[in-house]
Amino acid sequence: MNKKQKRWRNRIVLALVIFIVVYAVEELGVLGAIFGAPGDLYASFALFLIPYLIAGYDVLQKAWRNIRHGQAFDESFLMTVATIGAFAMVFFPEAEPHMAEGAAVMLFYQVGELFQSYAVGQSRKSISDMMDIAPDYANIEQDGQLVEVDPDEVQVGDIIVVKPGERVPIDGVITEGVSQLDTAALTGESIPRHVEPGADVISGCINMTGMLHIRTTKPFGESTVSRILELVENASEKKARTENFITRFARWYTPIVTGAAVLLAVIPPLLGMGAWSDWILRGLTFLVVSCPCALVISVPLSFFGGIGGASKLGILVKGSNYLELLSKVDTVVFDKTGTLTNGTFNVVAIHPEAGVDPDYVLSNAAYAEAFSDHPIAVSVRQAYSGEIDQARIRDVKEESGHGVSAHVDEHVVMVGNDKLMAEHGARWHECDLTGTILHVTVDGRYIGHIVIADVVKDDAEQTIRDLHAAGVTKCVMLTGDRRDVAEAVGGKLGLDEVHAQLLPADKVSAVERLLGFERGDAKLAFVGDGINDAPVLTRADVGIAMGAMGSDAAIEAADVVLMDDKPSKIARAIRIARKTMRIVWQNIVFALAVKIAILLLAAIGVANMWLAVFGDVGVAIIAILNAMRAMRVKGV
Repeated sequence: MNKKQKRWRNRIVLALVIFIVVYAVEELGVLGAIFGAPGDLYASFALFLIPYLIAGYDVLQKAWRNIRHGQAFDESFLMTVATIGAFAMVFFPEAEPHMAEGAAVMLFYQVGELFQSYAVGQSRKSISDMMDIAPDYANIEQDGQLVEVDPDEVQVGDIIVVKPGERVPIDGVITEGVSQLDTAALTGESIPRHVEPGADVISGCINMTGMLHIRTTKPFGESTVSRILELVENASEKKARTENFITRFARWYTPIVTGAAVLLAVIPPLLGMGAWSDWILRGLTFLVVSCPCALVISVPLSFFGGIGGASKLGILVKGSNYLELLSKVDTVVFDKTGTLTNGTFNVVAIHPEAGVDPDYVLSNAAYAEAFSDHPIAVSVRQAYSGEIDQARIRDVKEESGHGVSAHVDEHVVMVGNDKLMAEHGARWHECDLTGTILHVTVDGRYIGHIVIADVVKDDAEQTIRDLHAAGVTKCVMLTGDRRDVAEAVGGKLGLDEVHAQLLPADKVSAVERLLGFERGDAKLAFVGDGINDAPVLTRADVGIAMGAMGSDAAIEAADVVLMDDKPSKIARAIRIARKTMRIVWQNIVFALAVKIAILLLAAIGVANMWLAVFGDVGVAIIAILNAMRAMRVKGV
């Protein structure tokens, strides 16, 4: 609890103690013995007024302030009118005294408000603790000394120093140092990430071991940490349709029930249907029950809890409207490269000819590709464990789209596709594996081939199974890759549809066609890397950006941002969204059902003020407790 909540709590405890003492004194007949009748009634009025004012003076102030500003119809107004009305029953001595009920209503209303404040604070804390990634300073080196400066003062291209235990304040590239980075606050991933010179690092990560020198690539205001904090802070502004409905409902509901309570208190006695005191008490009870705080508080709190719970797992949802849409997703469309696959080429197989050592095939290919920056060439060099002596290489010729040739130790080495082989009259043969095939010849003799492929992510297959288990009826992959490669990936993962050899515009058309098949409230989600898939992310009902650490395009275009590259988070995000919506509707149905029942009982005179207290405060507390379940995502 913060200091304000503690003062609030202490005030309520004091009022509660006084209330219990006064109530005991009244029930034991002490007031009657001292003051007689009707003096005991006025003494009771004065004594119960003390805990009432201690507990509720701020509610009375708020109600008066709102009335002056023309915004009367809120829960403060309802509580004020109902409780003052209960005390005003002193003017009807023939009726039972209701000062105790008036004080109790205010007391328990304040207990409920305090509990609600605590619940909202806990929900906000779960986000702020997880997102406690905003650095207070950045270290720069001046005259051989480290100086702490405001991160806003650091320019793009400046070198900052991050010591072990400190957070990386600004996005950049490591120029010096080797370390482990804790990315848990951003990704929910507990395993540290190894970094060394040349590695990109993003703000918000914690440097764990060695000192790092980082050249900044963005100003602080545009770095990952700033963008994420802005995203989280703005999430509450984008309300779900259900949340907006509750807000509009309360706006109309409150004046209607206030008017109904007035009519209930006035019309029947005017028609001679009973004593004024009875009907006024029914009207006051009706007012207490009608307070919509259970709905007005628990529904936004449920959404806020769902967003906070998701953020603990490194899933950032831009608003409760997207959480609601996500709960209705029945079709998930994936980009392939970087989403279901790692997006980097790897040597997956080496097939030498008979009598040839596989290392001989790989070493010749690595030497021939020594000077190329093509991703395929890089993957070949990474697979080769030896050092490449560039002095052994000369006369390198790149043949665009076909491959490369080079002299290595006076031998002519050719590495490339079947077109290169055919062009130079070399003998070669096909491979059964799916991927990019690099044929290798030495002095015109075919020595074998290397298979290079974009490797499927470890959890991609499980992702599709989890999505189907979660009720997603169709998982589709769109890719610009070759059809045979796409179908091989689709078959391995168990996808329902695969569409290959698509340009970016074709992907938008494919998504629009799939959207045309959606029926009722069903929604379509597109999952991409957030950079070249921005048009499709925007077109889908829900755009989900994968592996978006530091990607401005992802944070801008997507509705849901996954802070690591694990597609398995998608099924968890959908389950969190559905759990949140279940909680929202549980609260709506429960609160309305109880209130309608007690309102009817109050109208016919069966419900007393104590039942009204439960109908308001009790229902609110139960709904808030239920809403807080949305924050628990451990087993989701």
